[in-house]
Amino acid sequence: MLDETTTPLSPREDIAPAPADSPAPSPSHGTTVWLTRLLVVGLVLAAVNLRPAITSLGALLEDVRAGLHMSGSVAGVLTSVPALCFAVFGVTAPRLARRFGPGAVVCAGMVAITAGLLIRPFTNGTAAFLAASALALMGIAVSNVLMPVIVKRYFPDRVGTMTGLYSMSLSAGTAVAAAATVPMTGALGGSWRLGLGLWAVVAAVAVLPWAALLVRDRRNAATATGGGEGERKRTSAPAPAPRIARSRTAWALGTFFGLQATGAYITMGWMPQIFRDAGVSAGTAGLLLAVTMVMGVPLAFVIPRLATRMKNQGPIVIALGACGLTGYAGLFLAPAAGAWVWALLLGISNCAFPLALTMIGMRARTGPGVVRLSAFAQSTGYLISIPGPLLVGVLYQHSGGWELPITLMAGLMVPQIVLGVVAGRDRTIEDEC
Repeated sequence: MLDETTTPLSPREDIAPAPADSPAPSPSHGTTVWLTRLLVVGLVLAAVNLRPAITSLGALLEDVRAGLHMSGSVAGVLTSVPALCFAVFGVTAPRLARRFGPGAVVCAGMVAITAGLLIRPFTNGTAAFLAASALALMGIAVSNVLMPVIVKRYFPDRVGTMTGLYSMSLSAGTAVAAAATVPMTGALGGSWRLGLGLWAVVAAVAVLPWAALLVRDRRNAATATGGGEGERKRTSAPAPAPRIARSRTAWALGTFFGLQATGAYITMGWMPQIFRDAGVSAGTAGLLLAVTMVMGVPLAFVIPRLATRMKNQGPIVIALGACGLTGYAGLFLAPAAGAWVWALLLGISNCAFPLALTMIGMRARTGPGVVRLSAFAQSTGYLISIPGPLLVGVLYQHSGGWELPITLMAGLMVPQIVLGVVAGRDRTIEDEC
C-alpha cells in the first residue's frame, strides 16, 4: 500500500522486479505523497476516458450517418467495432507492458485516444472515420487491460478500493458522455463534428499525469543506471509468466467476463426498444436506460471493496445473477407495469463488470500473472460478447416479438452465474499453471 513509508516502483520494475536484497532509494515524505496523489488522479482520469469514444458516437450516430453518407449496414458494423478492437488490441498489452512498462503504455493509450477523437470529427469519408475510431479504441483496449495491473502493483493492499474508484469513474464517464453529448452539440451550434471532437479535450487532460509519471520514471532509471543499476538488471531475470491457457480459473473468468459484457451490451442496445414496444414513451424509455446505467456509479465503488474482503466472491456473483434473472422475468411478463423496477434490477446485475475487474487482480499473485490474466480474460470476454447483440436483433426481427430474445438473455445468465462462482474461488492462476 502506498503510504508515507512506501515508494511506488516504476512500471518497468512491475514487470521485472529486482531481487529483494537490492538497495532501494529512500524518498522523502513529500515526494511519496505527491506520487500517490498523481497516481490516483491518473487512474481516475484514464478511467473516465475509457468509454466516451463509444457512447458519444452512439448519441450522434444518426447525424454521423447523414454527414458521412454512411449506409445502415456500415453503421451496424460500427457498433460492433469496439468489442472487436478490445479483443484484438487487448492481447498486445502484455508484450507492450514487458517492453515499455505498464505506465508508459497507459500514457501512450491516452495519447492514442486523444488523437483518434481529435482526428475523427474532421474526416470526410467512412473509411477514415473508422480508422480514427480504431485508433482511439486501440488506446482504450490496452488501457482496459492494464488498469487492474496498475492497481495491483501500486495499491496492493487497496485493490478493492482503487478498483472501485476507477470502475466508478468509468461508469460516470460512460453515463456523462451518453447524456451530455447531444446537449453540448446543440450548444455548439448543432455540429456533430464539434460534439464528438470536444471529448478529445477531456482525453488530452488524462495524458498529463501519466506523462509526468513517465518523466519521473525515466529520470529515476537514468540515475539508477549510473549507480550500478544496469548491472543489476542484466543479472536479474523476470519471473516466469504463467501459461494462462492451462488455467481453469482463467477460462472461467474470461467466459464470465464475456457473458456479463454480452448482457451489458444487449441491455444498452435493446432495452429502450423493449420498453417502447411495450407502450412506454420514447422519453421514458431513455430515462429507464439512464437509471440502469447510473446504478453502476455507486455500486462500482461498493462491490469491489466488498469482494476483496471475501475469500470467495461466489455469493456476490449469485446475488447479481438473481437480480438479472428477476429483471428479465419482469421484462417477459410485465415490461411496462414494473418498468422502473426491472431497469433498477438490470442496472444492479450489470455491476458484474467491476466485480470481474476486481477478480482479475485477486486471481493472480504476481505482476506478470495479472498482466496475462487481464489480457486473456478481457480479450476472450470481448470476443464472446460480439455476437450477442446481433443475435438478439435477428431473433427480434424473425419472431416479431421479445419473448425469444428475452428468453435468450435469461438463459445466458445461468452459465454466467456458474462460471462466476468458479472464477470466484479462492485460488490463483499460478496454482494451476
